[in-house]
Amino acid sequence: MKTASQKHEPIPEDMYKEHILELYKSPSNFGTLKNPSHEATEYNSICGDEITVGLFVKDGIVKDVKFSGSGCVISIVAASLLTDKIKGLRVQDIKILKPQEMLNLLNIKLNPARVKCALLGLEAVKNALR
Repeated sequence: MKTASQKHEPIPEDMYKEHILELYKSPSNFGTLKNPSHEATEYNSICGDEITVGLFVKDGIVKDVKFSGSGCVISIVAASLLTDKIKGLRVQDIKILKPQEMLNLLNIKLNPARVKCALLGLEAVKNALR
């Protein structure tokens, strides 16, 4: 029996890619909030991706978050994973999220041109919280 400190077997790459495609087809938190307390849109001029993030913050904690927009698989899946991660977090903790943490959430190799796509949602969230 494995203990919590033992490493798990890596997920086969093809299985993970399938998960990414499923998340693209049905992303978490996709939609718009009726009355967001914070909102921002980011646009990637290189590829045309656009992500709008709306957050409802109360007492310094993200109570709800939604995103909308259009983009490639990477930008949509990254925004979906990010919104799952930040729901329930303190604003001060979100403001210090680093780009590498976002890339770690995706857990796939990206070429430099695709990194901007992966970080679009994070940019929108941080700009909304300024």
